[in-house]
Amino acid sequence: MTARRWAALPVLLVAVFVTTLDFFVANLAVPSIRADLRAGDAAVQLVIAGYGLAYAAGLILSGRLGDLFGHRRVFAAGLALFTLASAGCGLAGDATVLVAARVAQGVAAALLAPQVLALLGVLYQGADRARAFGWYGTAVGLAGVSGQVVGGLLVAADPLGLGWRACFLVNVPIGVVALAASRRLLPRTGGSRGDLDVAGAALVAAGLVAVVLPLAEGREQGWPLWTWLCLATAPPLLAAFVRRQRHLTASGRVPLLDLAVFAEKGFVWGLVAVGLLFGTSAGLSFVLALYLQDGLGLGPLAAGAVCTALNAGFFVASLRPGRFGAPVLVLGLGLLYLVVAGAAEPYQVGLALLVTGAGMGRMMSPLLSSVLSAVRPSRAGAAAGVLGTVQEAGGVLGGTATGAVFFGALGGGWDAAALAALTMLLAAALGLLALRLPRTPANTGFHVKHDQSRV
Repeated sequence: MTARRWAALPVLLVAVFVTTLDFFVANLAVPSIRADLRAGDAAVQLVIAGYGLAYAAGLILSGRLGDLFGHRRVFAAGLALFTLASAGCGLAGDATVLVAARVAQGVAAALLAPQVLALLGVLYQGADRARAFGWYGTAVGLAGVSGQVVGGLLVAADPLGLGWRACFLVNVPIGVVALAASRRLLPRTGGSRGDLDVAGAALVAAGLVAVVLPLAEGREQGWPLWTWLCLATAPPLLAAFVRRQRHLTASGRVPLLDLAVFAEKGFVWGLVAVGLLFGTSAGLSFVLALYLQDGLGLGPLAAGAVCTALNAGFFVASLRPGRFGAPVLVLGLGLLYLVVAGAAEPYQVGLALLVTGAGMGRMMSPLLSSVLSAVRPSRAGAAAGVLGTVQEAGGVLGGTATGAVFFGALGGGWDAAALAALTMLLAAALGLLALRLPRTPANTGFHVKHDQSRV
């Protein structure tokens, strides 16, 4: 039984890896997509933003669906949809079809994410649970820092003459194999009785879209009036959602989101730390893609090769995570500042990225493990939905904020001081994060509260 439990882990991690990777993998394929499909700026932006919007808006609802219908069943449905949507992206004949398929991918990713975390809670207990969550953090982090590298390599390699389509079609065989294995290896978790709060789901989805959409599209479009109106509607929508959840709880009904999860010790500060870390990662990835290609004049393959240093540092350091990750990350960003403030050479950028990746690798697994393992399993679905939403929102906010700083400092030319200013802001944010990380003992470096009850 123990061997079978550990055999299930790769199935769950593959789902996490490909859905996280697809948030970034299309970035370096955008020029090829634009040329091949003759797509306009709005369509190209939606290829990127449509995935993230659907993902962020559906996570909280997905956590509740897993509680109602069983986590393995919803996981399988999400994986099947993600595989089909990936095929749709790869076979798209025009931009409209590609955008629709990307939105479907985002919906599928939202279905998968909370089920992975809930199934980890069912499969592993005690020290095994901490270890499993550590591998989960490694998969998420490695996919996040690898997305643009993988995209650049696939576009440059052009396997079977597929070009940018390979970025999406590569998911199809992976999804088919993982789907076949999930039925045999994942435990059947029974659903629970209760109603689905459709009105609450509509409120939270609308509120999240009202936040994420204008932040994702506003800078590109010059912050038109609709972006500000959209942002203005977000607080009342989300406040209405919270009021409805409190009312359902008080009346003895099951809410879409158990707000008691926010009272779990350390959960809120953990969310702040996760948001900062993912925002930093997304902002750095966004600017690197532009700086290496347009600033240093590298092609997609060469830019991907430089970014490989970030991945290598992350992977090696993630094998031995610990609480000193934040200082290492700040050191890496400081080195990046020194490099780009002078006459940067690609190998110098790569060395700075190696240290930066090592800092991220030491932080990611213990941070996510700490946040998730501190929540009792009965609230795993709610915690997973909230954490996933914070990851996505943090990524969008990080990309938007750093993009605004970068282009604002740029002033129309490739001034290396713009990237230097950006890295200093990132270092300051990570310094704040380091102050809030809990200190702990062995293995992960974080305190983990074990709970032997089932999800």
